[in-house]
Amino acid sequence: MKRELEVILDSTHDAMIAVDVQGIITLFNKAAKKLTKLEKVDVIGKHITDVVENTRLPYILQTGESELNQKQPLGDITIITNRMPVKDDQEKVIGAVAVFRDITEVIALAEEITNLREMQSMLQAIFHSTQDAISVVDQKAIGVMVNPAYSKLTGLTEKDIIGELCTVDIAEGESIHLKVLKTKEPIKNARLKVGPSRKEVVADAAPIIVDGELRGSVAVLHDITEIKRLTQELNQAKQIIRKLEAKYTFDDIITEDEKILTAIEKAKKAAITPATVILRGESGTGKELFAHAIHNASMRKYGQFVRVNCAAINENLLESELFGYEEGAFTGARKGGKVGLFEQANGGTIFLDEIGEISVNTQAKLLRVLQEREIVRVGGNKPIGIDVRVIAATNLDLEKAVKEGRFREDLYYRLNVIPIFIVPLRQRKKDLYPLILRLIKKFNQEYGRFVQDISPKALENLIQYDWPGNVRELENFIGRAMINMRFNEVVIRSNHLPLLENKIYVHENSHQECVEVEADIFRSLEEVLEEREKTYILAVLQAYGNNRIKASEQLGISIRNLYYKLKKYGIE
Repeated sequence: MKRELEVILDSTHDAMIAVDVQGIITLFNKAAKKLTKLEKVDVIGKHITDVVENTRLPYILQTGESELNQKQPLGDITIITNRMPVKDDQEKVIGAVAVFRDITEVIALAEEITNLREMQSMLQAIFHSTQDAISVVDQKAIGVMVNPAYSKLTGLTEKDIIGELCTVDIAEGESIHLKVLKTKEPIKNARLKVGPSRKEVVADAAPIIVDGELRGSVAVLHDITEIKRLTQELNQAKQIIRKLEAKYTFDDIITEDEKILTAIEKAKKAAITPATVILRGESGTGKELFAHAIHNASMRKYGQFVRVNCAAINENLLESELFGYEEGAFTGARKGGKVGLFEQANGGTIFLDEIGEISVNTQAKLLRVLQEREIVRVGGNKPIGIDVRVIAATNLDLEKAVKEGRFREDLYYRLNVIPIFIVPLRQRKKDLYPLILRLIKKFNQEYGRFVQDISPKALENLIQYDWPGNVRELENFIGRAMINMRFNEVVIRSNHLPLLENKIYVHENSHQECVEVEADIFRSLEEVLEEREKTYILAVLQAYGNNRIKASEQLGISIRNLYYKLKKYGIE
């Protein structure tokens, strides 16, 4: 019977130590051996205080009272123990027993659970406080979580979403949750409309993977309705700024030419007067640059600067754009009417570019504005007083246009109060080099380059050209030349220059002149074209030192096609 009892006690998970009335150990099971790391033969018959230093069993023998669920250190572990007296039939204490177990792991697990609960609370707080709208579905595409930002954006509550299929919130477009669950791949920047108000959103979604298994999908929605509105307002503001801002001053006019310097001095004097100025010169000479500079040097520099390209606006619309219109003035007129450009420029400057292109009818109304300093909107009859400085510009021969009846003589005299003539680039070749340096600086910033200069030979080639497009053509040309350069090249050379009409550039070390191709009018068209093609190919080959790859690139044909033409024309 005793052996059976020992087997039972050794089988239990709880450790047991029993002592008699003198405190001598009489029972020590396997679980006790495991926790104390002591052998049974070494402890049976010994006093309990010799085996367990901080034991409370002697106190139990003395008081006859039990101590239940007491935590106690035991070596490097922590135990929970029940200590109870053993009594005979007459309730006399004849011994005591301690039943205990290791709770070190339990304590660690409890701490971990506490940490997890704290983390869960923190994540839940973040989930509910974030401004991004978030929705979560399980692997069956059923909604399980949404945050308040989601409800605010979509107009749908947790009750509307949780437990429902993920498509319940889609007003237009495909569910990104379904795509993610199908592909197990994240999705970015999907455009959708959600909720009863059909809010336009951009959505990102990603799969939820736990232990290698797909457990659901999480999506973040961004409302772009407000972004679109702000973008539209920004674009409108940019248009207004482009229309109203005068960007340049006289310091931006690069010149060493006496005629341009004279024009600048005249423009500076004109700036401090309220008189009308007309800028005369070919297209691309910088008339708009002068207009900006005059405005910024005037007392009106803090007022609005409105540029009007008269040639770019349809003649039927020009009058209403310049002077505005009243509601119902014509079919399609905006409700409430529209303020014209002259009214927008009130207190500032209006720059009428290409003024020679306006019709005689509009010229008459413009004359009234200059004479009376007032405008009448289209469809209206009430004069509106304005205080506007007028700067006009044209590349036409106005005197000839007046003689031919294309331009009103009275308007001509009203505009021609302070005429300023801007000479073309071909008449100010000494400005070519400083202009090129300024353009190099500009394109370095735009292209992220480090070009420093242009070679003397390349500059000589450009000086020989007449520049019919003036500074505007030069700007385009230098930009293209810099694109042709390698990133580590810092000087523009002849081989970087794009072709100018029929001119072919020679190498930096060559003393040959540029080749000019002339047509022969006494041969058939086919003969002329073939001869010209042959001459042109020879010139390009010469310019590139017979480098056929570079020549084919310049000609815009394949190397194979070039070899065909060389064979055709007998060019070695």
